[in-house]
Amino acid sequence: MELLDGKKIASDIKIEITAEVNKMKSRGEKVPHLAAVIVGNDGASLTYVGSKVKACELVGFESTLVNMPNTTSEAELLRKIKELNQDDNIDGFIVQLPLPDQIDAQKILMAIDPSKDVDGFHPENFGKMALDMTTFIPATPFGILELLERYNVETKGKHTVVIGRSHIVGRPISILMGRKGYPGNSTVTLTHSYTKDIVHITKQADIIISALGVPNYIKADMVKEGVVVIDVGITRVEDKSAEKGYRITGDVDFENVSKKASFITPVPGGVGPMTIAMLLKNTLLAREQRKIK
Repeated sequence: MELLDGKKIASDIKIEITAEVNKMKSRGEKVPHLAAVIVGNDGASLTYVGSKVKACELVGFESTLVNMPNTTSEAELLRKIKELNQDDNIDGFIVQLPLPDQIDAQKILMAIDPSKDVDGFHPENFGKMALDMTTFIPATPFGILELLERYNVETKGKHTVVIGRSHIVGRPISILMGRKGYPGNSTVTLTHSYTKDIVHITKQADIIISALGVPNYIKADMVKEGVVVIDVGITRVEDKSAEKGYRITGDVDFENVSKKASFITPVPGGVGPMTIAMLLKNTLLAREQRKIK
């Protein structure tokens, strides 16, 4: 069994991006600038956005954090997005989800300029991704592809089973794993809450990508020997023996499944760190595309 170490690969990617930024600086060019908009004070969202801002500082990007109150109206947020769309100093920006109930998240994502949509959630970018065109790939699926590539995991002709059909992970990674090229060229089965006899399907899988959010859902008796396991799930489970009173758990029973796997991601330290690294990579791409215009 080999660990797909997202923490290490994310660190490597940040070093590579830093080198690119240093080249930009030496040429007297403007460095990439990422903005993040957060509405309200959700603890997990604040932590996540904070880590994105720190990552920007680490690689030499400029960053802007726009913190709006929980009472922000949809119209106010749309005005802020219009402002960011028109600001030539901003290369890319994200609106942190979830948003308060009074705001239609779909309407907000539609309002973002696709050329600045470094989360890759705008329908224009999603459509380009589905058509194998150059675009921003959503950061988590992008991170999964990068992990598979950097560890030389064979995907051609393999049976990939994706568990979960969210627009953020499940659906895009199912498209990407079936595309022509590497990583890709696999036969994909997309499973969800209405899939019957899921164990029969997972036992046939050469690669399992689980983005379900159910702790320890994938057990050892659900997988075959030599399987590649990508665990996207991340859930806080109460644990009074832990310092914080909880521990972070993935969708996979790591202790037992890892004994049968050829490659497996840990939780934490697998897909999570890759998500932020690929957001930075998308922002670098956004800067390069804006230079061409």
